[in-house]
Amino acid sequence: MSDQIAERRRKLRFRAWRRGFREMDLLMGSFADKHIGELETEGLDQFEALLETPDWEVYAWLVGQRPVPEDQMSPVLDQLIAFRYEAQPG
Repeated sequence: MSDQIAERRRKLRFRAWRRGFREMDLLMGSFADKHIGELETEGLDQFEALLETPDWEVYAWLVGQRPVPEDQMSPVLDQLIAFRYEAQPG
């Protein structure tokens, strides 16, 4: 099981750095570099769901342009928003 989780983490980290939208590459990739190793199955599911969401939507949530829809809220998204403000205040 741990080999499967390690492989999944590796693939998600790869995807996080290749979003196609430079700002999202930096935010999601840097977040993955720092936190992907801490995430277990549920957290990985939440992170993968964010990777499946269009970049412009997630970016708008991260920079506060739009509120996060209730059905998209998750502990990993909360962590990512906090990370964004740690990495780039303001």
